[in-house]
Amino acid sequence: MGLDNVQCVGFSFVPAPLGLVLWGSSLCKLPQVVLCWHSPGISAAKGPGSKAGAVPGSGSRDTAGHRADSMGLLAAALLAALLSGTAAWGAQTLWPDEPTHTCFFESLSGKDSEFCRGDLEVIYPELGDVGCTYIPSCHQSRWRISREWGSPRVRYPQADKSKKYVVMLVDPDAPSRADPRSRFWRHWLLADVPGAELRTGELRGRVLTEYARPTPPPRSGYHRYQLRLYEQPQGQRVALGPEERISVGSWSVRSFVERFQLGPPVASTQFLTKHHED
Repeated sequence: MGLDNVQCVGFSFVPAPLGLVLWGSSLCKLPQVVLCWHSPGISAAKGPGSKAGAVPGSGSRDTAGHRADSMGLLAAALLAALLSGTAAWGAQTLWPDEPTHTCFFESLSGKDSEFCRGDLEVIYPELGDVGCTYIPSCHQSRWRISREWGSPRVRYPQADKSKKYVVMLVDPDAPSRADPRSRFWRHWLLADVPGAELRTGELRGRVLTEYARPTPPPRSGYHRYQLRLYEQPQGQRVALGPEERISVGSWSVRSFVERFQLGPPVASTQFLTKHHED
């Protein structure tokens, strides 16, 4: 049966079904069931010499209708059995520690979304660009971003290849957004980043603060992790002072920016996440 002559609808019963299709979905980790049938007036064969759109003669309609009714009853029975078996199998063996099997990315809104400017991308494995979103709880994403994954790829397609940039990742909500007495917590700081590296997302530059994974404390709510990109003045050597190197908490971003005349960020983005057990 040519697949270009077949229509399919998930979990639906339609007149004259010709079969059932069962396949596995890698996203939801559950098998899916689909009923397939021929569109009226379309020939089942489209091999050499056949005519697309040929309709069986009147002498064959009764036989075809009887066969379709039989196949319909069989399809309904098989569908019921497959659905009951699928539900039991999925409930027992797949993702037992997660309430949902599908990941949904929720975009930031209000003032949180206004921080995202300039198409700056922050890319983590399996999640892609998480800029201006909440990190989803499914597939242990919050645990992995704080315990497993290393530094993200950072892309800025508009970067000037002839210029250098400063990249920083900070948490303004330490230890919590309601009580940010340790803002800003410095998670990553790079200087002398060539524009060519920003275009590809593979940053090296000169490391002033090694990457530290986002690790919101338990029961502290959502934390904003802000990625800020500054154009580095030509000939300017950017460095941390002795006191800044001692502690990554309670860091004055404003003083740092003013000291090296970095000006406003050329682009910025942020994502929100919280402790993986909350």
